Amino acid sequence: IFKLLYILHCIIQIIKLLLFLALLMEKGDSVCRLQGFSQPPELFQDGHLLIGGIFSFRTGQDYVVNTFQTIPKVRKCKNFNFREFKFAQAMIFAINEINRNPEMLSNVKLGYKIYGNCGTMDILRAGLALMSGLKEEFSDENCTKSETVQAILGHSGSRPTIAFARVVGRFQIPVISHFATCACLSNRKEYPTFFRTIPSDYYQSRALAKLVRHFGWTWVGALAVDNEYGFNGIAAFIRTAQEYGVCVEYSEALSSSDPPETLQRITQIIKLSTSKVIVAFMSHREIKLLAAALYKQNVTGLQWIGSDAWITDPSLTDSEGHSILVGSLGFTITKAEIPRLGEYLRQLHPSQFPESQFVRDFWEDVFDCSLNQTANPQKQPCSGFESLQNVESKFTDVSELRFTNNVYKSVYAVAHALDNLIKCDGGKGAFPNRSCVLQYLHTVNFTTREGERVYFDENGDSPARYELVNLQIASRGTMEGKTLGIYDASLPDSHQHIQLAYIILMCVSKVPVSVCSEKCLPGTHKVLQKGKPVCCYDCIPCPAGEITNLTDSIICLKCPPEFWSNKRRDACIPKAIEFLAYNEILGTLLVLFSLLGVFLTLITTLVFYCHRETPLVRANNSELSFLLLFSLTLCFMCSLTFIGRPSEWSCMLRHTAFGITFALCISCVLGKTIVVLMAFKATLPGSNMMKWFGPAQQRLSVLAFSLVQVLICILWLTITPPFPLMNMLLFKDRIILECDFGTAIGYCAVLGYIGLLAVLCFIIAFLARKLPDNFNEAKFITFSMLIFCAVWTAFIPAYVSSPGKFTVAVEIFAILASSYGLLFCIFLPKCFIILFRPEQNTKKHIMGKTSNSDIHY
Repeated sequence: IFKLLYILHCIIQIIKLLLFLALLMEKGDSVCRLQGFSQPPELFQDGHLLIGGIFSFRTGQDYVVNTFQTIPKVRKCKNFNFREFKFAQAMIFAINEINRNPEMLSNVKLGYKIYGNCGTMDILRAGLALMSGLKEEFSDENCTKSETVQAILGHSGSRPTIAFARVVGRFQIPVISHFATCACLSNRKEYPTFFRTIPSDYYQSRALAKLVRHFGWTWVGALAVDNEYGFNGIAAFIRTAQEYGVCVEYSEALSSSDPPETLQRITQIIKLSTSKVIVAFMSHREIKLLAAALYKQNVTGLQWIGSDAWITDPSLTDSEGHSILVGSLGFTITKAEIPRLGEYLRQLHPSQFPESQFVRDFWEDVFDCSLNQTANPQKQPCSGFESLQNVESKFTDVSELRFTNNVYKSVYAVAHALDNLIKCDGGKGAFPNRSCVLQYLHTVNFTTREGERVYFDENGDSPARYELVNLQIASRGTMEGKTLGIYDASLPDSHQHIQLAYIILMCVSKVPVSVCSEKCLPGTHKVLQKGKPVCCYDCIPCPAGEITNLTDSIICLKCPPEFWSNKRRDACIPKAIEFLAYNEILGTLLVLFSLLGVFLTLITTLVFYCHRETPLVRANNSELSFLLLFSLTLCFMCSLTFIGRPSEWSCMLRHTAFGITFALCISCVLGKTIVVLMAFKATLPGSNMMKWFGPAQQRLSVLAFSLVQVLICILWLTITPPFPLMNMLLFKDRIILECDFGTAIGYCAVLGYIGLLAVLCFIIAFLARKLPDNFNEAKFITFSMLIFCAVWTAFIPAYVSSPGKFTVAVEIFAILASSYGLLFCIFLPKCFIILFRPEQNTKKHIMGKTSNSDIHY
């Protein structure tokens, strides 16, 4: 049984194969049948080559319920769209103009088939009709025929064009749009046959971003129509805006078919937002809905930036709340003039298109009459004398031909491609392979009568050149776009600038400000606010010592070491150089005390000199006394070297003069102390001490003690001398000009040697303090050395802890205090006796012969 079934199966397969071969070998023509019903065009003209056109003659559709059990009903369109009808007439005008031109497409007549639609389904149906033709059945080997169009012009909208171009592109028929600007249509893989005479939204989006940057608006809102045109356009704008440092506060999408809640939500977002500039990538339908909603809520003071889909749309004038849009800015394609087009439009008459129902409806709507009294008995019959010559409408207005000129250029682009192809093929005439037209469209490059170049790039896009327009109320009360400048995106990036023709007059008295945060002035830098875009920041003053002289600076720069920031933190100024000067109060007081000390020393010297023969002066070793007074004068005067601007010489002089004069001074005091001690020892029986410490030995000891200090100073100055130093570490905002020791060892040696002499002098004077007789002055020397040591012991911590110029003041104070201590303790008692107690200035009293009760100090 299985073998019989297998044999039967093989026989059946052989029979099928024989039947298939028979069909292949059968000779005869192929029969092509149109599926469904044919749809005649609204406007038609026969020709050797046909160009198709699809325009939205009407807007809006009646709602139709389909049962999905029968063929879907065709939706009826409602309102007239005069602008789209003008596009179609511009196409016919261009074709007629080309047919009259003997230099282009000679012996070839162009025809047209133009369909009207009001929705995406209609455009697809019209596209299929343009590809299929009108005959329900015909015979052709390849199922192609001459009445199929060579190219299709339209549609105005991006969304229906996207669907239409995908379908038509499969049949290698070129599609040229005059208004579809979606950047997505530049994708050559998805839309290989799509061309357009209007620039891609990619360039418009970048131009809008540059416009926003031009006016310094860094905080904007973004709105888009809820379709690919809006999404692609606003996405490109946001990307470019972010490159320019512009932030988007919100980004919302709206469609005219959305429920009222969506419109209300977006209106509330706009109302609560802080941005004052809104970029709207919408069509005229959505922008009119939004303007009306904002007008009802009294939301004003917004600067609108519009796309070319609505910025020059004439229907804005009749919309509710259009006043909100006054002052809007936007880019649109450049306007042009088409000679004799206005005359042609005014000569339109229904008799020219007897088969077109739309032309009859158009005529009845314009003149409010009826061409068919039976169909429309409510209206009065048309007289037949109606004319468009005196009619002013959107259809007859040719003052600003922007998109109409794109239709005109599209026709000429197809004509040039066909002309080049025919000439290249030796005048063969009509041809079925539309891919040839497609290839020649890529190479089209011609110049219009107005001097505008027309060509397509590798993506099928035309060069991007825009006019910047400003919506203003014209004298007749309509909203018109006033041209302010141009933007040419076909130029290199470095030359792409918005060239303004004159100052823009917005809806407010001045250009609005739309920023999340105000500009950071010089002296402050930006600190981003947590969780917010980069345009939202706080302006923080630069720290002390740092500046920025730029607006919106990100960082602050440190000043050089010799400079410091000013109060505004926008410039570095030289640091104040600080030192103990003569003209300041502290310096002046120290100078006065120094001069006072010199004066008192000179007075004391004068008193001693005038009474040099008296017992008191003679008994106190007048030679050492005068030398001590001289050294004290030098001590008072050496303090002056510490005041004033330090220099190389003053730094070396002040410390060496201080060291040598004080060494000389203490050496004299030490000599006097030794003389007192030796003099007392000499009074003891059998003592000859004074011969070992006579006047010559006294001079020699003072000289020896002083020479040691001189040698120390010479070594100090030779090895590492003191030098002026700009101390920038002690204070940040000012420089302390001081004398550096060169080496601390030198200064410590000088100060240590003086201390050694002072301690030695103090010890000897302390031992001799209780010697008998009034001759003994050791107790006064003990007091002076006690003061001297106390002053210089306190000097060390005070010197270390004092800041800046006060270290110098502390050193001067120590010099003056110790000098005054020596002057007053050693010489003041003697001057008192000499001047006020002359009766005690006797040898008898000096030798202590007078009783203690007779002495009155």
